[in-house]
Amino acid sequence: MDAATKSISGGDTAIFTVFTESGKVSQPDNTVNELISDCATSKESLSKLYLMFKDSVFAVAFGITSDYHLSQDCVTETFVRLTQVKKFSAKKGDGKGFILTIARNVALEFRRRYKKEISNLIIQSYGEAEKTVEDSIYINQLLKHLNDVQRQTVILRCCAELTFKQIAKVMRCPETTVKSRYKKAISILQEKAGEDQ
Repeated sequence: MDAATKSISGGDTAIFTVFTESGKVSQPDNTVNELISDCATSKESLSKLYLMFKDSVFAVAFGITSDYHLSQDCVTETFVRLTQVKKFSAKKGDGKGFILTIARNVALEFRRRYKKEISNLIIQSYGEAEKTVEDSIYINQLLKHLNDVQRQTVILRCCAELTFKQIAKVMRCPETTVKSRYKKAISILQEKAGEDQ
């Protein structure tokens, strides 16, 4: 990956699409919270949320299900469920964390439902460029070395760009546990990638 690469995320062209800082859509949390409050009655709000978070939701879902098509279904179901939310405080809520919590719950539910059909981390690359395909395969191979909670933690931190505090809320565990899982996972990935600690 080149120096301009800022993060990885799921998308339509590859399991993990490499993109730069300028390619991201970012909104303040209060705007996200207002969009969540309005999305049940406003298609425009739902559309904005979808464009802002579809890649992060996909990454979270893929980290759990390890299946491209099932992850796409999780993205759809996540936004359907978002329109059915009755109680969300635009003033107090953490919009990004809220959406990714829904995504994680949907992915876990889908994984349980379709457990027999899902193998251990299927490598699927849909990139047009050879480099994108190589990166996708390489990242998927590295992620195979992590256990389920480590993989989810890395994806929530690196792809969804959540803070450790937000990840702790999403995964319902102490922040110190999240930090230690992340540190251990990164150590494993560095070792498997052949990089110096």
